[in-house]
Amino acid sequence: MQTSKLVKYLTAAGAVLALLTPAPTALASVPATVPAGTPAAAASAPAAATWQPPLSTRGRYVVDAQGQRFRLKSANWDGAQGSWSGSGSAADPANHHAGQNSSDIPLGLDRAPLSALLADFHRLGINSIRLPFANEMIHATAPVPDTAVAANPELRGRTPLQVYDAVVAALTGDGFAVVLNNHTNTLRWCCGVDGNERWNSGQTTGRWADDWVFMARRYAANARVVGADLYNEVRRDVLDDPNWGLGDNHDWYAAAQLAADRILTEGNPDLLIVVEGINWTGLPVDGLPHERPTLAPVRTLSHTLLDSHKLVYSAHFYGYTGPRHSGATGIGETHDARYQDLTRDQLFQTLTDQAFFVTGDGQHYTAPVWISEFGIGAQETGAAARTWFGNITDYFADHDADFAYWPLVGWEGHDDWALLRYDTAGRRYGLLDQADWRGTAWNHLMTAASRTGTVPQVPVRRMLTTDHGDAVQSRRVRAGGDWDQGASKAACPDGLRLIGLSHSGGRGLCTDTSAGDLRATSAAQTVVTDERYVPSGGDWAGGYTKFQCPAGQFLIGYSRRGERVSAALCVPAGSALGRSGRTVWFDRSDNRPADDNGGDFAQGRYKGQCAADEYAAGIAFTTRFAAAPGPAALLCVALRP
Repeated sequence: MQTSKLVKYLTAAGAVLALLTPAPTALASVPATVPAGTPAAAASAPAAATWQPPLSTRGRYVVDAQGQRFRLKSANWDGAQGSWSGSGSAADPANHHAGQNSSDIPLGLDRAPLSALLADFHRLGINSIRLPFANEMIHATAPVPDTAVAANPELRGRTPLQVYDAVVAALTGDGFAVVLNNHTNTLRWCCGVDGNERWNSGQTTGRWADDWVFMARRYAANARVVGADLYNEVRRDVLDDPNWGLGDNHDWYAAAQLAADRILTEGNPDLLIVVEGINWTGLPVDGLPHERPTLAPVRTLSHTLLDSHKLVYSAHFYGYTGPRHSGATGIGETHDARYQDLTRDQLFQTLTDQAFFVTGDGQHYTAPVWISEFGIGAQETGAAARTWFGNITDYFADHDADFAYWPLVGWEGHDDWALLRYDTAGRRYGLLDQADWRGTAWNHLMTAASRTGTVPQVPVRRMLTTDHGDAVQSRRVRAGGDWDQGASKAACPDGLRLIGLSHSGGRGLCTDTSAGDLRATSAAQTVVTDERYVPSGGDWAGGYTKFQCPAGQFLIGYSRRGERVSAALCVPAGSALGRSGRTVWFDRSDNRPADDNGGDFAQGRYKGQCAADEYAAGIAFTTRFAAAPGPAALLCVALRP
């Protein structure tokens, strides 16, 4: 999100440094000339929505309930996350971002009727809205000022959340998909050191997840509320960095996994779960570590949800920031390149490395990537910035990317970044005017060739990790209770089978490739803790302890106590399975198929993996003194008799 604030960090020596991610201060807009006879945001009839909710994913694509591609061509309608700068009286518009006091509701409701706003959104060609909110907004009880909804008097007397409700209802009723976005904790403009750095800045992770369950339930009956964008621009505060997978209170990977789990089980199982990468770590000082990790950590630690077709990753890109540039100018600015300083080829490679690698086929992390923020000002005159905007929209167009422009609505004469700006009389300015230079790039982005129609089902591969506790991602297994009390347990999501394990570290790989959902409809499962199911004469790992599934069953999970294998979890197949197997050893080196489907699901550790046309039927390990007790071999059996 663009910000004109410089935020301070402390160095190890105690010096105060200014930071973080500022955008150029919004310039006063030059009044646009509205052609004679053009209506001032005249209302139009609701557009007939041709897509069918809910949304889900197939590989790198978002699809609707009919399996038709649904490209997220979105914009951010901000305001409900707060606009106050954090200093001075909140009643003074001068103390709000770009002089725009949002009154903690989506901007523009004081200037144009909802019907007119929505008609203009349709004219832009977008089909979806990222709708930010603050946790504080959820709990606010005071009604918004009448002036904040002057153009929509039916909203007078409502709280910010009730106004948010009305906006959601209007958007979805007019055919738009809505993605709820937890943008801030407090009703304060984001995104520096402002009390909104992390999901749990000023509140517990539990309280944050509670709020998400509340919001998911609140709109669960509205099928066109399609997604939960968990948190915006996770970043460093004065003292501490967020991390991806350390298991502590600053672990964004774990927090996102927890919130996703609760949303899908307690809130609304139909929602897409949008997980943004980490926006900033380190101190922006030449010579000290600092960067924008974005989605890079996903390569080695990806999310596995209860539903394998609900995960979407997201990232933000602005020209004034860079892979290692916070966006600051003056104090706090480093000598790292900004995105707008990169050549076209360098920018394209960087976008791939930081985000779009996630869309690669057949990996444990494969998912759609939604660039949920990018943007630039209508009054921008800098050649580098303008070139960057053309280049990045070209990349999005060429890669058929899902995107959301920031921001959608603003006040004329205040925030020239907005696609649409409205004056106090409700007259519209912005991208729909021929004078707006951004129109060429926007039109290219909106009209470039894009995949449409039915997206075929593709095989899924998902990582299991017991790095810091259980990873039981199967609803059916959870319903059966704790199958190995006191052990760290992992189970594949429903519909997937276990196909790979690491020798140490407790990682696993699940898939449905070549066979789809193998499991029978019964709730039966077998916890294997000894060799009773190893057939006579079938010692496939001599000298090793073998946990083998009964005949007709296959592996979906495992447990461990420390590094030692504790149990194997098997379930019956719904059709006949093959019986011819082979031993895949991986205690001394990797032993995975040459096609590398699934990718490196346990980086730096030995791994074993069955082939795509096999299922795993057993785990072998040793209890010999001084030997590593982790999984040493898999029994891989042909899927078909």
